[in-house]
Amino acid sequence: MKKLHFIISIFVFTILLSCSSDDSNLDLEGLSAPTNIAVLTTVTQDNSGKVTFTPTGEGVTQYKINYGDGSPDSDYFSTGATTTHTYKEGVYKSKIIAMGVTGKTTEINKDVIVSFKSPENLVVVITNDVSVSKKITVKATADFALFYDVYFGEPGTTTPVSVNNGESVSFTYKEAGTYTVRIVSKSAAIKTVEHTEQITAILIVNPTASAPTPPNRLDANVISIYSSKYKDVEGTDFNPNWGQSGTLSEFELAGDKMLNYTNLNYQGIELKGVTVDVSAMDYIHMDIWTADLEKLDIFLISKTNGEKAVSKNLTANQWTSVDIPISAFTSQGLTVADIFQLKLVGTPAGKNVFIDNIYFYKLPAQSVSLPLDFESADLTFGWGGFGNVDASVVTNPNKTGTNVSDKVVKIDKKSQAETWGGASLNLESTPDFSKGTKVKVNVWSPKAGVDILYKMEVSTSPKDGNGNPTVFIEVHATTTVANAWNVLTFDLTSAADFSANNKYDRVILFPDFGKAGTGDTYYFDDIKQSN
Repeated sequence: MKKLHFIISIFVFTILLSCSSDDSNLDLEGLSAPTNIAVLTTVTQDNSGKVTFTPTGEGVTQYKINYGDGSPDSDYFSTGATTTHTYKEGVYKSKIIAMGVTGKTTEINKDVIVSFKSPENLVVVITNDVSVSKKITVKATADFALFYDVYFGEPGTTTPVSVNNGESVSFTYKEAGTYTVRIVSKSAAIKTVEHTEQITAILIVNPTASAPTPPNRLDANVISIYSSKYKDVEGTDFNPNWGQSGTLSEFELAGDKMLNYTNLNYQGIELKGVTVDVSAMDYIHMDIWTADLEKLDIFLISKTNGEKAVSKNLTANQWTSVDIPISAFTSQGLTVADIFQLKLVGTPAGKNVFIDNIYFYKLPAQSVSLPLDFESADLTFGWGGFGNVDASVVTNPNKTGTNVSDKVVKIDKKSQAETWGGASLNLESTPDFSKGTKVKVNVWSPKAGVDILYKMEVSTSPKDGNGNPTVFIEVHATTTVANAWNVLTFDLTSAADFSANNKYDRVILFPDFGKAGTGDTYYFDDIKQSN
């Protein structure tokens, strides 16, 4: 029987393949096995012990249930369907088996409590979400219960939501306000237990997290109006007197400042006494947070030929990152060589909005990214030393052996430099790890047997107590020769926290790691990925 269901899954998989016009678009890895398997178990309130299983999951074509009471497994049934089983009173460990199109399965266990006693000691906890407006979370737990129903009390919503005993469920109301929430805890007994509570769904009016940190960019590739990452155009008026109804304040969140426009109908931003030529830029960027503004029209205003707008829809209760091509304005006939004002128009009017990171940028023809060979005259390699270490790009002093290139990185670990002294370089583009999860570095060392630590960080990740990013990887390698170039290989997958999904945007080199400086000089070159 199992073989038959496997054949059916392969048949479905074959149909998927035949329906794809380009096999490269089919994510086979994502189809390898079902994920996020869960199951809701409910029971009828008639002392019969009849339990219904409603499984859910991703990448599933069919389920079957091992009921855990010694009876035969259920037949396979399709996604969206349910199966029922009648138990005697007791506690059983069931098993849910989910099969994907490849025939591989994922299993989870679920305790099934069948009690003919009504629930007792019902405890209900209802909380407001700290970051999402009008969202509450309910959790109910009772002795002898298998599940509970929640009536959230929103007008027009009368059907309850069923939840496993002891698990949580969330609900977002359409409007802020006070609602009556009713919880009905159920076992296999006829009698149920209820709890009713009044809850206020709160409208969150300001962000609880900062906007995404802008990426590393060269000064020549960005014109910043408002950000803490780049150098801003000086003297900008973010609240000119244009007769607008709203007000401006600068909202601060854990030291991070952002613009806050309240009661927004329209709002001007005026570059005082200057114009900016953004014709060489590719995009205008801004990050926008709102609880209730649906749409923002973003205008660029030219000193010579008026204004044009692009409209962007916003997602409530989270940051919306907007990148508008400059061509979206020039295609409307706008001259962008003399931009001196911006205008923001909100829909509907009278709402509240937070804005951060307003800047124009262009995509570089070249970028500071892996592989790094330091030969480009058009790029600036801004190595920064720390711990009494100096770093700079210099002419290769030893064009021999494995390295005859012109430019290399010189790192001086001066006398009494810190044991952790090194040098870092910010990347403008993050690595694509499909190109390799090993990094080779050509190293010139005055000594053999020196520990070289290679580190990569996500500079925008939360900081530790010393102000350092908490998402990083570190890999060690040892020099094998003295006064000559040798290629060291750093296997990033050997770092326990490595993830190809992380956007590592900083490279750090530590020569003679763990030892105080003795005045030695090291050279590095050709930092590149390999398999």
